[in-house]
Amino acid sequence: FTANGDLAKLKTALQDGLEAGLTVNEIKEILVHLYAYTGFPRSLNGINTFMALMDERQAQGIEDAVGDEASPLPADMDRDAYGANVRAKLAGWETIPPPGGYQRFAPIIDTFLKEHLFADIFARDVLDFQSRELVTISALAGMAGTGGQLQFHLGAAMNTGLTEAQMHEFIAILREKVGQQEADDAAAILQRVSSRRG
Repeated sequence: FTANGDLAKLKTALQDGLEAGLTVNEIKEILVHLYAYTGFPRSLNGINTFMALMDERQAQGIEDAVGDEASPLPADMDRDAYGANVRAKLAGWETIPPPGGYQRFAPIIDTFLKEHLFADIFARDVLDFQSRELVTISALAGMAGTGGQLQFHLGAAMNTGLTEAQMHEFIAILREKVGQQEADDAAAILQRVSSRRG
């Protein structure tokens, strides 16, 4: 609901997440992660919604588990190489292909993808890659015009070890919590991803 801006439903989802055992820092990390996919305004709206929920829960005497902070990234980390390797792993590539398409047309976006998204963000250890992919899929499924990216991330989720059956279960949750059309679109894209995987 961060992606579509439905803050009332987001508040309920955040509360459900806390009740299911997510820590405060895991939810913060999810909302921070989402800015790369939904933009700063939606991410900040989500963070503000979560802050208000936390204030309400604290006023009610509810103490939520804070959880671990992200470990600092190594100062000498080669973010370009790290990000390129993460993207390759998520894509299921054995080797990193030469730049093409958007990478050649606007090289700086490729730098941002590798060094910021797939290094600065994905290297943060509050969430694992599987969790990050599920968060990303949830956001993309709720946004119009992101079919190509949704296709990549459905494949990436399976490249992190999630099975096709687990992805169908996840889409069933999207159907229940987000909407029929969003889930149907994601299921159709998952079918294409699965058929290409053999």
